[in-house]
Amino acid sequence: MAAAITAAASASITCYSYEDDGTGSWSLSSGTSSSSSSSSPRRRPYRRLLHDEAQRLRRERRSQGSGAHTPRWVRRTPDQMARYVEDDRAGHTYGRHVLAAVRAARATASRASADMREAMASFVAKLTFREMCFVLGQQRGWRQARDFFAWMKLQLCYEPSVVAYTILLRLYGQVGKIRLAEETFLEMLQAGCEPDAVACGTLLCAYARWGRHNDMLLFYAAVRRRDIVPSISAFNFMVSSLHKQKLHGKAIQLWKQMLEASVVPDHFTYTLVISSYAKEGLLQEAMDAFGEMKRRRFAPDEATYSLLISSSAKNGRGEQALRLHQEMRFKGIVPSNYTCASLLTLHCKNEDYSKALALFSEMEQDKIIPDEVIYGILVRIYGKLGLYEDAQLTFEQIGKAGLLSDEQTYVAMAQVHMNTQNYDRALQVLDSMRLRDVKPSHFSYSALLRCHVAKEDVASAEDAFRALSNYGQPDVFCCNDLLRLYLRLGHLDKARAIILKMSREDLQLDEDLCVTVMEVCCKTCMNKDADKLMEEMQANEMTMKNARMVMNPTNSSALIMTLKSLLDKPGGLSIASQLITKFAREGSTDEAKFLYDHLTELGAKPDDSAIATLIVQYGQAQQLEQAQELFETASTLFPVGGHVFNAMVDALCKCGETGEAYHRFMELIDQGHNGDAVTISILVTHLTKHGKFQEAENIIFRCLHDEAELDTVVYNTFIKSMLDSGKLYSAVSIYDRMISSGIPRSIQTFNIMISVYGQGGKLDKAVEMFDAAQELGLTIDEKTNINMLSFYGKAGKHHEASLLFSRMKEDGIRPGKISFNSMINAYATSGLHNEAEIIFQEMQKTTHVPDSHTYLALIRTYTAGRCYSKAEEAIQMMLHRNITPSCTHFNHLISTFLKEGQIDEAQRIYNQMKEIGVAADLACCRTMMRLYLEYGCIDDGILFFETACRLLKPDSFILSAAFHLYEHSGRESEAGDVLDAINTHGASFLRSLKVGSKLGASEKS
Repeated sequence: MAAAITAAASASITCYSYEDDGTGSWSLSSGTSSSSSSSSPRRRPYRRLLHDEAQRLRRERRSQGSGAHTPRWVRRTPDQMARYVEDDRAGHTYGRHVLAAVRAARATASRASADMREAMASFVAKLTFREMCFVLGQQRGWRQARDFFAWMKLQLCYEPSVVAYTILLRLYGQVGKIRLAEETFLEMLQAGCEPDAVACGTLLCAYARWGRHNDMLLFYAAVRRRDIVPSISAFNFMVSSLHKQKLHGKAIQLWKQMLEASVVPDHFTYTLVISSYAKEGLLQEAMDAFGEMKRRRFAPDEATYSLLISSSAKNGRGEQALRLHQEMRFKGIVPSNYTCASLLTLHCKNEDYSKALALFSEMEQDKIIPDEVIYGILVRIYGKLGLYEDAQLTFEQIGKAGLLSDEQTYVAMAQVHMNTQNYDRALQVLDSMRLRDVKPSHFSYSALLRCHVAKEDVASAEDAFRALSNYGQPDVFCCNDLLRLYLRLGHLDKARAIILKMSREDLQLDEDLCVTVMEVCCKTCMNKDADKLMEEMQANEMTMKNARMVMNPTNSSALIMTLKSLLDKPGGLSIASQLITKFAREGSTDEAKFLYDHLTELGAKPDDSAIATLIVQYGQAQQLEQAQELFETASTLFPVGGHVFNAMVDALCKCGETGEAYHRFMELIDQGHNGDAVTISILVTHLTKHGKFQEAENIIFRCLHDEAELDTVVYNTFIKSMLDSGKLYSAVSIYDRMISSGIPRSIQTFNIMISVYGQGGKLDKAVEMFDAAQELGLTIDEKTNINMLSFYGKAGKHHEASLLFSRMKEDGIRPGKISFNSMINAYATSGLHNEAEIIFQEMQKTTHVPDSHTYLALIRTYTAGRCYSKAEEAIQMMLHRNITPSCTHFNHLISTFLKEGQIDEAQRIYNQMKEIGVAADLACCRTMMRLYLEYGCIDDGILFFETACRLLKPDSFILSAAFHLYEHSGRESEAGDVLDAINTHGASFLRSLKVGSKLGASEKS
């Protein structure tokens, strides 16, 4: 058979030569165009190669069955065939030298000090641009890809291309190096490469993969401004990422933008969007997307059907849910347990038990194994049908199957027993739940309470009610059951206590509970309480009517009539104002504003507190325009008090309009109103946070001058504002004013004053504040201790810091991560690396994981103690724990080596920093430029300036050092350019710098 295949292949395949002589064709059997015997050795490789290929294709066709594809044979000339065999590509696109380049670049990952230029030296001028892109795409590590791309850009055949940058973006995105991906994208733009949809989609996918949703949406907006439309795969990636993080609103918005861009969605897109619509409660939109999905001939999966069925059942669209289930069955999709549970719950709610039974039969036909939820629903159905024995049998089967783990199943069975008034059996079921360590909730405690009430067991009922109160306010049914029990047994004092408790908790009463409460009040001679309750019931009835009419703006005439009759009664305006306040606090600002407008049309002025509450709610909802409109309207129609002004200031602060808030507050003061303490504190805090220190200071001293009523919080805010603005003397003056005014001081007051004196270098005063707080009996928290540890460390008093740290633990304060970092920093200032190591080891034994600040403190300690190898080990430890070091971590080592004249070591650390992808900051660039300048490394300094310092903020020292280096090397033109840059940016030129100043000193020594 093999010979036959070979013969057939030899007979059917002919390669045509490009020669013009008479031998125009050449067959596989003839070798070359000449029939000499020298062609015989070359004939065998061709035959063997074709024979092996035919055998391989035959095996593949056998495994593929009837759907096998017929192979396509390629016609080649003799020269092409010879090159095919000699290159040993075996059908691959690239040859052996390209694969060798891939292996050489990958091999650098196993050597820490490997240099990509060294590794790729033998491939210089041997790879085309396309082959280099292939090698770049085959790299497995981002560092190797970065280094190879840097080598790639040095080759003569390289030209900036969006293809190479896209490959690098994909590699960075796969490992989460978002910052490097962003830098690469910017470099691509600077190189003049116009990004296409693939490049933009790659960066969008990187943002989506690692949860950078804000950056993703911002970049997407920028991409659309360039009229670039990402592919459907990129959109799917973005929508999927938003969906996973439950940002369904943003996912829907992105979906709409995708449709506006005329991008055709696929099956995956529709599945995600339908899920987002359903989870946002937009069932109709979900159904519209579902219909569009089917019109495009995409087949919805079971999860999509299940979600739509469940949402339809929950939103009262039972017929729609059943129609979806029938459609699902018609398409042969087997429903899941969740789908069946949703349908069974719907049938149980509609009391359509015949359909529930039919569904159970379908589940049995489809071999769907019921879970505990479905069994629990079955128990409820049996209970409602009066089939108590079947319910008990089903419950026992669940227990034997080992599925009893859900509280709802136990409660369902207990409810069945309670329906038969078999309360002992119900209690046994609930007790068995407790014995099996099933965690109870308010559902089981409510059932337990009803059982004990029915058995008239007061003590047990009270225990169940107290346990129920731990899960929140008991509902009206539980309160009514307990009150009825007290009435039956004559425990009127306990009933009265329950009523008072309900009154304090502002429980909304239903009709049954109101009747029970009135009965208790009458029997206990609580006549005043009964009258008050009746008034409240009438008021609540009026309130409920008002609420219904407010929610229906078309019934405004009825509302006006109701308001008129309400205003005619004593206290009617107060009730209406309370309703506005109630709606505002519940977030129903539209209803509150609607009621406010109708009151003002009737010439009634709502209370300032109601207007203020509505304005504050607008501020919390970032609806500044509505707040300003309401304020202007109220100010125009009626004279408003300080409450409304304070509310407007608060709303402006919450919306970020601190300047306008400042002017409003000063207007309030000028009109003779006093700002309340909360508003003053909020305003000063926002002004300080936004850097408006002068305005904050004006308010502070205006309040102090006017002797406004200020509390402890406001004084703390004033002192903190002066501290943040650097006016330490003013902070001390405000503190003295606080003491003379007799305002009580809190631990926050002392903590702020410790910071004031600590930043001013007055450690003894800070210690006095700390001791004074202890003398007043205030609880010293960890934050205050951290503050003292920090200032002890900065002052070099490591012994005092150590004593305080030990005292913290003795007082029962468990040190947190910041406490450990502060203690390590204290030892770092004194260079005590052994003690710092002990603290570091103690920290690791706790649940606190060292962070970047911990390792920075440790590196400071080692460099101060001249343990440079340990400092480098700390950096390596960070990398092993996937903590990316910052430039500050390396800069400590570089600066120390520079001070000691170890130039090579400083350069080595800097190269190591570049290898791991850490960009040099301004401080590091200053250090390196100082190194090159003072030790006469002119060429290295110029190269460093031109490569690393160009993108940084203009700095006087860096620019001056660059000028001296250029001038010393005789490059007058470049020196002049640097001098022009110094003048342009307004920087100062440092003439005192000298090239090789340290080098000369070392030679003299």
